[in-house]
Amino acid sequence: MVEAQSWTTRRSSNPRLETSVDIPNTPTGEVRYGTSNNIFAALSITSIVSPTILTASIIASWYLSNIGVLILNKYLLSFYGFRYPIFLTMLHMISCTFYSLIAIRWFQIVPFQQISSRKQFLKILALSAIFCFSVVCGNTSLRYLPVSFNQAIGATTPFFTAIFAFVITCKKESAEVYFALMPVVFGIVLASNSEPLFHLFGFVVCVGSTAGRALKSVVQGLLLTSESEKLHSMNLLLHMAPMAAFILLPFSLYIEGNVLGKTVEKVKGDAFMVFLLIGNATVAYLVNLTNFLVTKHTSALTLQVLGNAKAAVAAVVSVLIFRNPVTVMGISGFAVTIMGVVLYSEARKRSKVTVH
Repeated sequence: MVEAQSWTTRRSSNPRLETSVDIPNTPTGEVRYGTSNNIFAALSITSIVSPTILTASIIASWYLSNIGVLILNKYLLSFYGFRYPIFLTMLHMISCTFYSLIAIRWFQIVPFQQISSRKQFLKILALSAIFCFSVVCGNTSLRYLPVSFNQAIGATTPFFTAIFAFVITCKKESAEVYFALMPVVFGIVLASNSEPLFHLFGFVVCVGSTAGRALKSVVQGLLLTSESEKLHSMNLLLHMAPMAAFILLPFSLYIEGNVLGKTVEKVKGDAFMVFLLIGNATVAYLVNLTNFLVTKHTSALTLQVLGNAKAAVAAVVSVLIFRNPVTVMGISGFAVTIMGVVLYSEARKRSKVTVH
């Protein structure tokens, strides 16, 4: 994945579960699909299903996986009694490793790319550490905050991206871009002050998760810039996931205790938990796979637009499922934040056109 890219974070937009990695700009035509003889190409699914239906199905799958992983995480961590967010994140990473190997080495959805040097390995390891921090914080916040408020905070990712881009790389945006970020911040302040289920610790770790995701986007653009080090998003996930699992293991054992033994005990008392954990980990991988497929069949810009809408859809779905209380002021704050994200995206596009 790792092309030199704009500082606008392409979100699975939640980002929150953020087992997802950033999606690069996607080429079109022969460059996009290539001439490889992989299994997906051999199936020639577009000859069976119309491109419009196929694209709509992929977008629907993207929404289902992104919202599904949020709902499942919230259910497991807050309602089902599985209060081990670090261990749950580690299961996600193990799942992503397993499914990535199948998708790349067996189905060959993209050509396999190896880590070419020790320097590249260390760079990916650093990204994995930031990735772990972001995902664990995001999952932990779901123990304390409603999904709707979680998504509102996650929508502020562009604000943190702009800050890190300026602090780390001294990259300045136009005044219009910075002005567009004002409603992003104002909206989340408004929503926070009126959130009935506000929890300070949950708020802090959720902000940390959002900032971590933005930091990863900026650092990734700095570390993996040379042609020899660029990796496709699916290959980057394949290499990052096992590193992240190894990073999380000691933290899970130290902070959460004998979590494996506790999980086994819970499974003995309720076998349905096995299906919940496997299903949750599988959906976590599908977030990344559908990110790739949406970008392949549409564009990275479409993914960004869908991400903005996803936050609102996820919030509505979570309120309908979990029945958490909402206020008019909270809804207004969320709407202002989403409006700010849209304005920011438009300002960024106009800024690029002016530069070129």
